[in-house]
Amino acid sequence: MQSPLRRLVLVRHGETDANSAERLIGSGDPSLSALGRDHMLRARAALTGHVVDLVVASPARRAFQSAAVLTGGAPVRLEPDFREIHFGRWEGRSLAEVESADPVLYQQWRDGSADFEYPGGELRAAFRARVARGLERLFASGATGALVIAHKGVVREIARALECEVAERDRPALGEAIVLTREGNGRWMQGTRSSNPTGVEIAAPVQVAR
Repeated sequence: MQSPLRRLVLVRHGETDANSAERLIGSGDPSLSALGRDHMLRARAALTGHVVDLVVASPARRAFQSAAVLTGGAPVRLEPDFREIHFGRWEGRSLAEVESADPVLYQQWRDGSADFEYPGGELRAAFRARVARGLERLFASGATGALVIAHKGVVREIARALECEVAERDRPALGEAIVLTREGNGRWMQGTRSSNPTGVEIAAPVQVAR
């Protein structure tokens, strides 16, 4: 797809009242905690100088609250396809608890197959397909630079789809930013990564149909 988009700033939301650092929080909708607000306030400095003209967030409370803190209240477009994957019966559990309860399924999850389906939850391939739909809308928005505040799984999937895969399984951390830039040959490159992202300069926002 032809698109003017040249810069993507991907930020994982801050910590939540449900302890997102330790537990699988997908379809749940906890609020940003005080620590999470601090993640976003500290996040503002590391991103100083990155100019964007569109801010997009998952409609999950933890994501759009993070966006409000990170941008100082700039207009935000909510993208429903950037919700986190539905963990089904794993929701609210730690990975250690999952591994102890079902080591076979846990290993299948670690293998990374697109055919993996969370018990009572979402098929990984279906998750990838919906994130791709959201990414298509982002590319069609007319923006030249976009800030996306979403979830660990969504950030990783966007990076993977643009051939900038995040190798470390535990990244991005809460409040971490990954900056992707599009080269003249059309390839995306991963640049800045910061675990305390900050101050994104917001240019005149594009008009988004509601």
